[in-house]
Amino acid sequence: MAQPRTDPRRGSPRSLSGLLPFLRPYRGRIALALLFLLFAAAATLVFPLALRGLIDAGLMDAGLVHADRGAQAVALGGHFALLFAVAVALGLSSAARYYMVSWLGERVTADIRNAVYRHVLHQSPEFFETTQTGEVLSRLTGDTTLVQTVVGSSLSMGLRNAVMGLGALVILVWTNPTVMASVLGVLVLVVLPTLWIGRRVRRLSRASQDRVADASAIAAEVLNAIPVVQSYTAEERESGRFRASTENAFQTAVRRTRARAVLVAFIIIATSAALIWGLHQGAQAVLAGRMSPGQLGQTVLYVVILASAFAVLGEVYGDLLRAAGATERLMELLATRSSIVSPSNPVEAKVPPSGTAIVFEALTFHYPSRPTQAALVDFSLSVAPGETVALVGPSGAGKSTVFQLLLRFYDPTAGTIRLDGALTREMALRDLRERIAIVPQEPVIFSASALENIRYGRPGAGDGEVEAAARAAHAHEFIGALPEGYRTFLGERGVRLSGGQRQRIAIARAILKNPPLLLLDEATSALDAESERMVQAALESAMRGRTTLVIAHRLATVQRADRIVVMDHGRITQQGTHDALVAQGGIYAKLAALQFIA
Repeated sequence: MAQPRTDPRRGSPRSLSGLLPFLRPYRGRIALALLFLLFAAAATLVFPLALRGLIDAGLMDAGLVHADRGAQAVALGGHFALLFAVAVALGLSSAARYYMVSWLGERVTADIRNAVYRHVLHQSPEFFETTQTGEVLSRLTGDTTLVQTVVGSSLSMGLRNAVMGLGALVILVWTNPTVMASVLGVLVLVVLPTLWIGRRVRRLSRASQDRVADASAIAAEVLNAIPVVQSYTAEERESGRFRASTENAFQTAVRRTRARAVLVAFIIIATSAALIWGLHQGAQAVLAGRMSPGQLGQTVLYVVILASAFAVLGEVYGDLLRAAGATERLMELLATRSSIVSPSNPVEAKVPPSGTAIVFEALTFHYPSRPTQAALVDFSLSVAPGETVALVGPSGAGKSTVFQLLLRFYDPTAGTIRLDGALTREMALRDLRERIAIVPQEPVIFSASALENIRYGRPGAGDGEVEAAARAAHAHEFIGALPEGYRTFLGERGVRLSGGQRQRIAIARAILKNPPLLLLDEATSALDAESERMVQAALESAMRGRTTLVIAHRLATVQRADRIVVMDHGRITQQGTHDALVAQGGIYAKLAALQFIA
């Protein structure tokens, strides 16, 4: 798996710039949200000015002039009407801003989830050798939720309070330059410790999210293997392992929360102390006659706006640090590049009418997780169109590796593979894999109906075609006996079916796909003797007119193959028919003697 390059933005709020490609398509809505944000901030900043007018021009004049009470009442009414108009403007613009940023948060989060999920689906098996499924799920859920919080709430709140705080600060400096000069000096001293504490919060935020991902990975692994866990009475052991992981995540989260609490407390106390000093200076100015009561009231409100803005910005900064860690993890995932990709100018190999011709030329292959151990060594084999070739040999001989390379889940270390004369490396992945159907040893059943599970082989197939494929795989009878027939929900991983039934569903899926090349990996291993005979007959019918490669440990299932290829330690040791190989002696004769005598 390709490792992402080191980014100088790593571990800082600048990591949020990774969200820009997802925000760019919604520039118009972002502009509207910013416009409403500015309206809301402006309305908030206008409110103290309106209150000053009420105090100085309304209440103070009313106490001094008694000649025309009616005129004073009208004046007061005008000031109250202005205050109400400002409140209405604030309410409407805040509601519009909230709707727009919430929509953006939901939309961008959905886009990121879709992008990450689609990206992961296109990764080669090498990626999953080093990345746990639970970790990917944690990024799809927990990390994207943090991003949603920032885009849909925190970022908007931060910008709004930054505008209000800056506006209040400018007005305070403009109206009371002497008072605010000392306050600004103290605020500068506040920033430096804030940045230092913030770096620790950022590191702990990332560590906390990693520990949560570890716990998710353990849970996903165990829940997918629950029958094995219960059969070994390992419930308490696995509960303890998960509890230790979640406790580790909790302790890391506590350290992060403690550091963030210190950050918030420091910001609030330090800024409040500075601003209280400013208020004290303002009160002294009123007593000395250098400021009117209305100006003092205005100053009080602007001080409150400034203090609350700094407090909110402290909270938002903590959210940004957490979201920065989440964004880093998501961008790292999106930055991974699969080693298996379609060529820029793929060749188009014609689909043969009667099976695919395959040529393996001097293949050597090492799995990335086992670089010193060769899975295949100088493997060469030619398969004619329509031929059925069985691969047999002890476990670890390299049989399944041949299938993996043929499907181009990996590329060989050396050598080439050709289908109908075209190099598989030069074919589009989609075209290559659409020519192949595989029935794995462990059949995969999705959480859907029997109909949709079989139709997975060809999504556009009609119900009649699905039923025909099920009949060919001898699955129609047991499907018809299900409570809702073909529309019966089969449960997660097909838990409502027996092993043999799951395997016949997988065979029906491959038959429905109707490819020129069929791969059978122990396709009848889970069937009883009677079912195996039925399915073997169905497979023989399905194999006519197409090339078939069969992996089998049970030699009775491959006796009638056109050719049997015996493998050991990644090499071909023997080839021939069943009778010829038994006569030759060697590995195959020993396996046949053990199985058929038994």
